[in-house]
Amino acid sequence: MQIYVHVPFCRSKCRYCAFYSEPLRPDSSERMTRYLTAIREEWAWKCARLAELQGTPPVITSVFFGGGTPSLLPAEALIELLDMLRAALPFAADAEITLEGNPESLITPGRLGVLARAGFNRLSMGAQSMDRNDLALLGRVHQPEDVRTAVHLARSAGFGHVGVDLIWGLPGQTARTWLHQLEAVLALEPDHVSAYGLTLEPGTPLAMDVEAGRLTLPGEATLSDMYLSGSALLERHGLMQYEISNFARPGAVCRHNWGYWTGKDYLGIGPAAVSTLGHRRLSNPADLDRWAAGVAAHTEPEVEELDAAVLAEERIMLRLRTCAGLNLDDLAAATGQDLLAGQGRFVQDLARAGLASLEGRVLRLTRQGMLVSNDILSRLLEPPVFCH
Repeated sequence: MQIYVHVPFCRSKCRYCAFYSEPLRPDSSERMTRYLTAIREEWAWKCARLAELQGTPPVITSVFFGGGTPSLLPAEALIELLDMLRAALPFAADAEITLEGNPESLITPGRLGVLARAGFNRLSMGAQSMDRNDLALLGRVHQPEDVRTAVHLARSAGFGHVGVDLIWGLPGQTARTWLHQLEAVLALEPDHVSAYGLTLEPGTPLAMDVEAGRLTLPGEATLSDMYLSGSALLERHGLMQYEISNFARPGAVCRHNWGYWTGKDYLGIGPAAVSTLGHRRLSNPADLDRWAAGVAAHTEPEVEELDAAVLAEERIMLRLRTCAGLNLDDLAAATGQDLLAGQGRFVQDLARAGLASLEGRVLRLTRQGMLVSNDILSRLLEPPVFCH
């Protein structure tokens, strides 16, 4: 089993972000105290419920501290939370323990060393860009040199894996400037790179600027060039693609995220955290106060029962995000659905167009197919193939 810990605090709200978080403010120390108190209570409660549901304690294979900006918590608080998890459930000897953080919050001398010695072994760093103008456009508070410093400190501290996150497709960006961004990050020799195409989330300042015509996004041809040439550059530097937006050196795949894409159970704690346990998905309120009040009252999270059709659709969507692809026999065994019976002609059309391959009973999207994966998946999941 996997554990996700949501830490909702940020230095400030980025202009593209729609995730639940709250910027630091004068009463933030009080807010952090409330958060830490409630998450201890939630963990104790959920562990008791987990014991009722599963009997034998599950072995924890990965923990991911995400947010928000988890690295804004004091080091002693992060260590206390990790120790709390370990005290309650057995951990695999090689469990992956990831800390998500922004560069400016990681460069305090000695901080990363303390966390590494406590058991954190993977760092996922939200660089997003290595260009000062892009960082300002995105509302980021760090500078490119902070990324370089943070990577160096993480290596010196003993983090086994260091990953860097970037965003492409920004207003005013070209394929050439995007490749320049990648080259700057590759010079740091990261173990992992997540390269996400910009998504304009409704209501965010960046989306409103684009809608108002104050900013212009790159055209489709430029976006295609960015994705294909960027992916090729990463692979030339030894980071192989394993998912639409993720590239890793051998042995450095993010096991936690791989668990999501391959349907493993996970338990989420903290405001806005989600858990999937068997055929049930539980969602915490995306608000610190409502979440904390619910924990205090032992109010059950919002529950969604996942029927066979939903599970089939999610298996298809998640597996086809990966380079491993979708095993059609596994899909049929798990869901009773034969995808080719309903969509065989469409799959053949995808293969002829160079957007997918069918090798035996494994369906994979090609890199060109991944570029238009949303359209492909929408068509694959059309009724009557998967009727609810």
